[in-house]
Amino acid sequence: MKLIEVKNVYKIYNEDMENEVRALDGVSLDIDMGEFVAIIGSSGSGKSTLMNILGCLDVPTYGEYFLKGTEINELSDSELSTVRNREIGFIFQGFNLISSLNALENVELPLIYRGIHGSRRHEMAVEALKKVGLEKRMTHMPSQMSGGQQQRVAIARAIATNPPIIMADEPTGNLDSRTGEHVMEILSGLYRDGSTIILITHDNEIANNAKRRVRILDGKIVEDSKKEAGKDESASGV
Repeated sequence: MKLIEVKNVYKIYNEDMENEVRALDGVSLDIDMGEFVAIIGSSGSGKSTLMNILGCLDVPTYGEYFLKGTEINELSDSELSTVRNREIGFIFQGFNLISSLNALENVELPLIYRGIHGSRRHEMAVEALKKVGLEKRMTHMPSQMSGGQQQRVAIARAIATNPPIIMADEPTGNLDSRTGEHVMEILSGLYRDGSTIILITHDNEIANNAKRRVRILDGKIVEDSKKEAGKDESASGV
């Protein structure tokens, strides 16, 4: 089942001016339910712009974006906010934890926005922290945790509502290699459990954890391992 359909999408800044920038330049992409996709590109390639559009944080200048059959371009800001809250769990490089809240309270926050109350909210947050191995750190503040532990809190926060899509933007960028490997193991486990994972990275080694790799350069998709595999199968007569 197609979860995401992006059709000929452009994101243009300063259009028709001397300093026009085409952050996305005619991108088309389909992602099926349950895929683990890495979107790879260097700084300025357009990968973060694509993530913002896929994550309903921004809308394209031109083109169409369908999420579970709904045309995202037609939604109001409040409707986009609802889609983000219900459909997507975000994991960022900078953790984005609230320093005045402990681990459990940070994970409960999106559940409050979802209108989940009392004991049920507490149970869901505890379960999410257990999944990332932090059941003994629930009352710790971010300042009392290592970078890897903070990122695991961020993952717990992203998965607490059981969203169909987990979107991870450079999730290992601020971590040492060993801790980064642990974070990728958690994401791989979520994929095996049925989540759709979209990983944004500049690192080919990190991207190799994904089952599909999409490379973006100068706002265009220049490589898609799924399409390449399809060509290989056609060429071999499979």
